[in-house]
Amino acid sequence: MFGGLQKQSLIDYPQKLSCVLFTSGCNFICPYCHNPDLVRDRQGISPRLKPERIYHFLEKRKDFLDGVVISGGEPTLHKDLPEVCRKIKDMGYPIKLDTNGSRPEIISWLIRHGLVDYIAMDIKTDPHAYPRDISPTIGSEKICRSIDIIMTCGHPYEFRTTCVQPFVNAGVIDKIVRKIQGATCFALQQFKDENVLRPDFFKNLPPPYSHTDLERFQAMAAPWVQTCIVR
Repeated sequence: MFGGLQKQSLIDYPQKLSCVLFTSGCNFICPYCHNPDLVRDRQGISPRLKPERIYHFLEKRKDFLDGVVISGGEPTLHKDLPEVCRKIKDMGYPIKLDTNGSRPEIISWLIRHGLVDYIAMDIKTDPHAYPRDISPTIGSEKICRSIDIIMTCGHPYEFRTTCVQPFVNAGVIDKIVRKIQGATCFALQQFKDENVLRPDFFKNLPPPYSHTDLERFQAMAAPWVQTCIVR
């Protein structure tokens, strides 16, 4: 399950010093993914970390870390995710889950059983364009259901969109914010064309959006949500 460990981070879990556990494998193949080795590990080609090593690390860091982020890849693909979350919670850590929202039933189960404390969901593009642009097997209904579950879960959460062409433009931002209207936090993330899954995909595309472009998207989105930030 585990494909990597970042021992400490000040930016991944808001207002907490956390570590980040990366799970292997993903059901999306976004060309701009910045964790290409984890995506390729669908076939198990990347080295994995033994759970015992992770738990030992967390036990030793209980007086130092404030929380644990479970990211990926896509964590909800793993059948042992609930057991992992329970063990981490039993150590006293709050858990932030990073997810692509493709498995709303797992997100809902984790919430109902008190196994997550903060949820960050990536919205890749207009939810209704997922079958065409992101994954032919993931329909918009799953993405929209995850959005609804997260917005009504009672836990802190955020939605995130990496602003990368051709998946995101002003029209797409408008459709996303209308779907997440009233959300507590919407983060617009800068795309960096380094160490991505498919660098060839971007060869004939316009250059990445500038910070000014993201500020323009932010101005569009801000009236629809409680907080809109640029990262």
